Amino acid sequence: MASKYSNLTFKGYRRENGRVGVRNHVVILPVDDISNAACEAVANNIKGTLALPHSYGRLQFGEDLDLHFRTMIGTGSNPNVAAVIVIGIEPGWTKRIVDGIAETGKPVTGFAIEQNGDLKTIMDASRKAKEYVHWATELQREECSVSDLWVSTKCGESDTTTGLGSCPTVGNMYDKLLPEGIYGVFGETSEITGAEHIAKARAINPEVGERWYKMWKAYQDDVIEAHKVDDLSESQPTKGNIEGGLTTIEEKALGNLEKIGRTSKYIDILGPAEAPKSGNGLYFMDSSSAAAECVTLMAAGGYVIHTFPTGQGNIVGNPIVPVVKISANPRTVRTMSEHIDVDVSGILRREMTIDEAGDALIDTIMRTANGRFTAAEALGHREFVMTKLYRSA
Repeated sequence: MASKYSNLTFKGYRRENGRVGVRNHVVILPVDDISNAACEAVANNIKGTLALPHSYGRLQFGEDLDLHFRTMIGTGSNPNVAAVIVIGIEPGWTKRIVDGIAETGKPVTGFAIEQNGDLKTIMDASRKAKEYVHWATELQREECSVSDLWVSTKCGESDTTTGLGSCPTVGNMYDKLLPEGIYGVFGETSEITGAEHIAKARAINPEVGERWYKMWKAYQDDVIEAHKVDDLSESQPTKGNIEGGLTTIEEKALGNLEKIGRTSKYIDILGPAEAPKSGNGLYFMDSSSAAAECVTLMAAGGYVIHTFPTGQGNIVGNPIVPVVKISANPRTVRTMSEHIDVDVSGILRREMTIDEAGDALIDTIMRTANGRFTAAEALGHREFVMTKLYRSA
């Protein structure tokens, strides 16, 4: 029997590959750090474009280079992006990213600075970017089903109210919308520590659970255990977590897992910035727990709206994906109200149920999908942070 969420619709941008975006960006994407200046110059020349400067892309190799390309291509391929200009120092890696984005069918053109210089590259790229802006701004939104949405989640600056209120709100949303056909994803691999047995049991079947545990254990052994000092205090949990009453990583992990609700089960495991390939449902992405890194990776995986529970008040945004902030902390809602999209502090006062909070979040997600700016967008938060696995050559 159809639920009251089955008929939810929104106005989105249907892309060439059938995916649906909720924003319509023309992105100027640097292949590497030394191409940032050219990209920013193009974005300065052509209004309505968005440069995404970052710190990497030179002398990377192996798995780290693969992740770089996956993040670059995934960012350009995200349905919130209408068209892309790619600028790199060398033509080979520039073409690799252009070819990857072109598989979606969207307009993309690459420019190499080598043997051309900044001035010519900026001029040529600006002319093409202007063409893309004219084209993109004539695209029209069309009515789309809620099942077209890809919604990611990650929490930040967590405290006791996060596990009690804002994370369960996200979990309630997933319990209601995953059966309607949406794609979801959660992650933060290190933040599952202490609740790994619970996370393993939430897999769709034992095989997926075993693969999840192998991934989590590898992160523990190869990253945490290999590089930790006496403890992880002020990193996991952070100073803000501790001030907010989370004294151990185990407490933080239990609150974190509230984001996947009561009935939802994850159906597959994704590498960082990897797009899902097993159909609609909930996924786990092997990812950093650092806010800007994690949101960037999930955006590169193809997710178009991000839900972000916060207790103490994380202010992160993203250039291409709207970040919806949810808080159950009455102090944060009072002192940082400009950052909060969904106030669920009534849960702690027993004035709001988790079910009501979930519906309030769904309402905000649908309004955001229709074009309403989130707080982070209105405040200009565009944190785009690449994940790097090890030192370059």
